Amino acid sequence: MERFKNSNYGFQKSFGRLFTISFFSFLLFLQACYSFTNSSLNPDVKTIQIKDFINNAALVNPTLAQQFTIDINNRFLQRTTLKGATENPHILIEGEITDYTISPTTISSPVENSVGGQIQAAQNKLTITVKVHYENAIEPEKGFDRTYSDEAVFSSDLDINQIEASQIKIVNERIINKIFNDIIADW
Repeated sequence: MERFKNSNYGFQKSFGRLFTISFFSFLLFLQACYSFTNSSLNPDVKTIQIKDFINNAALVNPTLAQQFTIDINNRFLQRTTLKGATENPHILIEGEITDYTISPTTISSPVENSVGGQIQAAQNKLTITVKVHYENAIEPEKGFDRTYSDEAVFSSDLDINQIEASQIKIVNERIINKIFNDIIADW
């Protein structure tokens, strides 16, 4: 019985070593095949310039363009190793806000205490559309001009200040995620 205990221990020890070596070999293989940073940018790309986005929407939110520009700058500078540049950047991003609308999506039945029994909107939809121009000086073929749009549905009970505090932030974040993924992750 003593002999079997020792041989089983030797098997476990050998199996443990084999598993550890195999596991680390597999991780090295994955790292060679897949970038854990999810970045498809050429390593020579070091600098980025994001110009101010202009608000050309028919309905103008006075702070939207500035906030969008700040948020997209923060996303690229905080989540990549790219450095900001004002001259000769490797990456140039510029664009404009082409649409900003708030429209009713769901209509509720007349409410008893409403004046004149009028139909009221139960939900509204905020839609923001942004046109983006992207240039890559290192890999010019990756440049593009694209339009990004997203929306958020919200209760019609929210006033304009609540919309600007929450819904615009949500839609901006979604649009910036799409832009970031198209440029950095190349999805």
